[in-house]
Amino acid sequence: MAESKVAKVGRKKPETHLGMVRRARRINRELAELYPYAHPELDFDGPFQLLVATVLSAQTTDLRVNQTTPALFAKYPTPEDLAAAVPEELEQVIRPTGFFRAKAKSLIGLSIALRDRFGGEVPRGLEDLVTLPGVGRKTANVVIGNAFGGAGITVDTHFGRLARRFGWTAEEDPEKVEADVMAIFPKSEWTMLSHRVVFHGRRVCHARKPACGACPIAPLCPSYGVGETDPEQARKLLKYELAGQPGQRLRPPADFPGEAAARAELAAGHPLPDTDPQALPPAKAAKAEAPAKTAKAEAAAKETS
Repeated sequence: MAESKVAKVGRKKPETHLGMVRRARRINRELAELYPYAHPELDFDGPFQLLVATVLSAQTTDLRVNQTTPALFAKYPTPEDLAAAVPEELEQVIRPTGFFRAKAKSLIGLSIALRDRFGGEVPRGLEDLVTLPGVGRKTANVVIGNAFGGAGITVDTHFGRLARRFGWTAEEDPEKVEADVMAIFPKSEWTMLSHRVVFHGRRVCHARKPACGACPIAPLCPSYGVGETDPEQARKLLKYELAGQPGQRLRPPADFPGEAAARAELAAGHPLPDTDPQALPPAKAAKAEAPAKTAKAEAAAKETS
């Protein structure tokens, strides 16, 4: 029996590889317009600080790392200093980032390697970077792309999730995801593509409840509908600067829309979102707790007046 015309009309043709590539590159252009200020969300000064911060960022938020690294780099400003660190003392400094024993071991190990094998300097090549303890391709690409101005695709949990939702890959293994995406985009786009995709994953295309109804690239996304599609409800799911809130950096770039919000929060003495006073150095913890104590004192005064 011949297929009905309705069936033929309703059936969508499979996307060709060329069609996927064109759609992927259009998504990148759309993300570039949406996030012209996309940037690494770790605070750092120089390759060594970025390397250390990226190692610390495993299994925690960039904000938590940014709250921890000022005290860390004040105590251990150079690879030589960190190489000579007492493990137990280092563990206490980085404890808020989680998995602090394993991370302390990696930081001391990579610092010893930098001191003994690379003259105290962070190497520029991927092959050398991945020989450092605790450094895989993701961390190496972060350093190459953001400290040295090279090209690298950073496949973290956000990038991998969105690459699959966008239909760029079906792979789960980060290295295979990286290889698939590298084949789609020109090398000159790799670093900024990584920032844009991660930004979108953190702000709109969340793991559990993506804001599909508020997503500007929804018409290009084959996974539209896996999250909230009602525009009003979806807008409530937006995060960071898209919701008028600070981002994850304590020292954001001047062109970041959330920079003003971050300044206002800090000027008012309010800790940034997810800030745990116990995760901060003592001086900052006291400052973060001060507004709460003041508010309690004012409330008590009103009750007795």
